[in-house]
Amino acid sequence: MMSDLMADIISTAENFADNFRDKGYFDFSIDSLRDVNIILEEIGDFVLDENEQYNCSTMVGSYIFEVARRNYGGKYYWVEEEQQPILVAGEPEFSVSIKAWDKAKKYIVNGGDEDIPFYIDGYKEHIEKGKVNKGYRVIII
Repeated sequence: MMSDLMADIISTAENFADNFRDKGYFDFSIDSLRDVNIILEEIGDFVLDENEQYNCSTMVGSYIFEVARRNYGGKYYWVEEEQQPILVAGEPEFSVSIKAWDKAKKYIVNGGDEDIPFYIDGYKEHIEKGKVNKGYRVIII
C-alpha cells in the first residue's frame, strides 16, 4: 500500500510533467533533469513572494524526487521540524538522503550554481558507496 506522502509526491510530480510538457520531455528520466534546470532558471527570473516560491519549489522538487526514486530507489519520510519530505535510500544497511524541495528552492534563489543533474548524480554515487560501506550515512544538500 502506498503512503499518503508518496502518493502526494507522485501526483504532484505527474502534474508537473503534464503541466510543463510544452517546456521539455518529462518522462522521469535522468536526462529530463536538464529541462528542470531550464524551468528553474526561468522561475528564478521572476520576483516571487514566499508562498509562490514554496509552491514552485514543492512542485518542481516533487518531480526531482520522483526521478531520483524511480531511477535509484528510496523511501519518502516527512521531516516534521523542517516541514518537508526527504528521500532515503539504502536502509537499513546504509542511508543516503536528499531534500529536493530545498534544492529546487536554492536553484530558484541562486540560479545555475545548484545544478539538478549533478545533484542526482551525487545521490547515485553515494548509494553506490553505501552498498560497499555498510553503515554509511549522508544527507546530500
